[in-house]
Amino acid sequence: MSTFQQADPRDRPARLTVGVVGAGRVGPALAASLQLAGHRPVAVSGVSDASRRRAAQLLPDVPLVPPAEVLERAELVLLTVPDDALPGLVEGLAATRAVRPGQLLVHTSGRYGTRVLDPARRAGALPLALHPAMTFTGTPVDVQRLAGCPFGVTAPEELRLAAEALVIEMGGEPEWIAEEMRPLYHAALALGANHLVTLVAQAMELLRTAGVGAPDRMLGPLLGAALDNALRSGDAALTGPVARGDAGTVAAHVAELRRHSPQTVAGYLAMARATADRALAHGLLKPELAENLLEVLADGTGGAHGTGGAAGPEGTPGNTP
Repeated sequence: MSTFQQADPRDRPARLTVGVVGAGRVGPALAASLQLAGHRPVAVSGVSDASRRRAAQLLPDVPLVPPAEVLERAELVLLTVPDDALPGLVEGLAATRAVRPGQLLVHTSGRYGTRVLDPARRAGALPLALHPAMTFTGTPVDVQRLAGCPFGVTAPEELRLAAEALVIEMGGEPEWIAEEMRPLYHAALALGANHLVTLVAQAMELLRTAGVGAPDRMLGPLLGAALDNALRSGDAALTGPVARGDAGTVAAHVAELRRHSPQTVAGYLAMARATADRALAHGLLKPELAENLLEVLADGTGGAHGTGGAAGPEGTPGNTP
């Protein structure tokens, strides 16, 4: 009886040698995912002890070398450094003639498109901007999370197919972003993901102060449902005292935050104002209820309208946050 033997990915044609400049949380994970697709990581650069540990964990036996040597060894180079460091890195590599003609140079910054790679392009490199819209932990779980992960992709027209192929090989889904739209695209992701972490962390701290023993378990189902509803329905998913126009409840919130956690007041007021604006624009907040609410939010004292509980539709007690 014959048995089917799966081909080793390394035996596939057109496999590339891969290098990583900047062994932060992103680079080693992307290189590891490319290795699963049959490409061959050959070099990685990293300075801190943490970056060296990540490289050793995700890319065992791949040598740690200086950035210029990474470019010397690799046909595909991942530049995975912080946004502010990227322009200087590219200029330095081009100025020292480390860039080779025909070399694929990929950065993972959300802020930049391919224009930041122009010094390397003039040296003959092939520029790609591939930004995974995902948070990274710096552990092997990141490789699994890349399955189905959207990538914000910007590339010259002649390299679109190459960019798509690389993203798909890493398990991702390419989403094309115009060069001039990259900063706005990145701002949108930061607004949603980074600020969400801050909001959740603040909410957990407040629940602990209120005596809740496991704030994560209390928030988990609520925030999961809120996120799902928001992704499905947008502004129609708005609930809570701001959307209902419960000025007294909002005033009580502000008063309690000033008492127990004054550092959260500015954020609460800013988000409540934004929520009120959106609720008004979409007909969820009645104009006759908005006046007192907006007065509380503008004043920010939290004491002008009492501390009465929120009322739901038809005068029934509100049952949503």
